[in-house]
Amino acid sequence: MNMEKVVTALSYKKIAEFIRKLYQTAEFIPLHEPRFIGNEKAYVTDCIDSTFVSSVGKYVDRFERMMVDFTGAKYAVAAVNGTAALHIALQLVGVERDDEVVTQPLSFIAACNAISYCGAMPVFVDVDRETLGMSPESLGDFFSAETSNASGRCVNKRTGRRIAAVVPMHTFGQPCRIDEIANICEEFSVSLVEDAAESLGSYYKGRHTGTYGKAGIFSFNGNKTITTGGGGMIVTGDETLAKHAKHITTTAKIAHHYEFVHDEIGYNYRMPNINAALGCAQMESLPRFLESKRAIASAYQQFFSDSNITFVKEPINAVSNYWLNSVILENKQARDSFLEELNSCGIMTRPAWRLMTELPMFLECQARDISNAKWIEERVVNIPSSARIV
Repeated sequence: MNMEKVVTALSYKKIAEFIRKLYQTAEFIPLHEPRFIGNEKAYVTDCIDSTFVSSVGKYVDRFERMMVDFTGAKYAVAAVNGTAALHIALQLVGVERDDEVVTQPLSFIAACNAISYCGAMPVFVDVDRETLGMSPESLGDFFSAETSNASGRCVNKRTGRRIAAVVPMHTFGQPCRIDEIANICEEFSVSLVEDAAESLGSYYKGRHTGTYGKAGIFSFNGNKTITTGGGGMIVTGDETLAKHAKHITTTAKIAHHYEFVHDEIGYNYRMPNINAALGCAQMESLPRFLESKRAIASAYQQFFSDSNITFVKEPINAVSNYWLNSVILENKQARDSFLEELNSCGIMTRPAWRLMTELPMFLECQARDISNAKWIEERVVNIPSSARIV
């Protein structure tokens, strides 16, 4: 038997044993599952008893207020999911058909889908290896080399299209260098919309993610730090934008006690009250979830510290929610072996997303040098990250 294979097998065995000890189970360990430890059943039952289970009810308003209080944003508008929230946020900052929106290739597809819903096209810049999020240097180089700006209108010199917005992502909950990105957007007169879908509970330089741009969005899918089953949220400091967000996510209906009149194209993107009831209970438990997830991250960091596997730590000046803990392997072959071995023994791990630039829908989109994104895609693995409540 090849000695190298023996060493590798023992290494995987140790990793699996550690994760099983961490989660205290011999059963299948998912990547990230929700925890319901508080008032979820009570609030959902109350919602059912009220009969207001759809888009009107006290829990939607309460959930929005709780998000305002937690993130420090001035306004929050609930939506049916994070992708819908991002679609509306882009539309509200002025993204129109045939515009371009700068984003990152290492990302969940929601950002590119939302851009496409607006009739716009993504342009890709690279990410940082340290943050896994958009690189301010790559973004700044793109604007300096590829755009012109006259009368406050930023235009891509190669395509002639307007650059309407920038959408960075706080990848796996790790904050990117969002203040530098915000400064670049201001310099070139382009709107900043933060994809903070994964980063509830994450801060950069003492400020919650999602609050640096003209708008930010969060997701409450079943695998997020807190869940509403399915749901999203738009946050903003702009009262006019917030009111418009609420209006067009609720079919653009003019308020009236019996007539149905709509004054613009709207969307049925409302979060149902029954989902918001779940969200309110989850928000009450959020501090416990975050505390647990940081303890798990600390345990992983210590475990991998003396190995050739790098644990992804929170960046400088950042506090991460450690939504998904991540490790970086030596190369793609090592990554694939890690994925195969851990998944085969009932411990769920996953690679990063396929780069957006490699998907058939976006092959023709403009992209700068994205070597960091490719390097990360070939090496990063997400490992079990559920909050552990004992």
